[in-house]
Amino acid sequence: MKVLLIGANGGVGQHIVPLLQNSTDHSVRAMVRKEEQAEKLRDNGIEAVVASLEGTVDEIIEAGKDCDAFIFSAGSGGSTGEDKTLLVDLDGAGKSIEAAEKLGIKRFVMVSALQAHHRENWNGNLLPYYVAKHYADKVLESSSLNYTIVRPGGLLNDAGTGKVKVSENLERGSIPREDVAKTVVTAITEEATFKRGFDLVSGDQDVSEALRSL
Repeated sequence: MKVLLIGANGGVGQHIVPLLQNSTDHSVRAMVRKEEQAEKLRDNGIEAVVASLEGTVDEIIEAGKDCDAFIFSAGSGGSTGEDKTLLVDLDGAGKSIEAAEKLGIKRFVMVSALQAHHRENWNGNLLPYYVAKHYADKVLESSSLNYTIVRPGGLLNDAGTGKVKVSENLERGSIPREDVAKTVVTAITEEATFKRGFDLVSGDQDVSEALRSL
């Protein structure tokens, strides 16, 4: 599959890019916000397009032409205000879902957040973030797309172990961004993840084995 990676310059996205680039099953088109980010990717032999999640749906449609799947791994980041969380994590996701539907793309993998589907378990300091993730996931679930929603725990910069734990509901935990990326890429074609959402933390199962067990 040719995959449009939305949020290719993000913490998880930067790990997804090489996995797709080096895959024998997939190829990647990296979507970023700035031309200098795109140029850096192109210098490394990666196809890149510039488009803003705060722009129009048509902008994302143009970025996703000829692709077979979307991965949404974008986020406004911890240094921005609640307005950017609303515009990027929620509305940007909604626009991406709409763009995929208009393009006739069926496969869509969303990077969400642990327990985003259960309000009672949200961290009080991150309420706007969880609200945005919750409703972005709801939009995806109600779409016509063949979706997978990956809800990782606390994100770490540690080296990945390739060992994870997945379930519809998990207690709080953490996971290296590298392992989230591997899970997301593996999920693209793993039928056990189709039309499913799941929590994800570090564990003791290989990624492929864990996803097949869902």
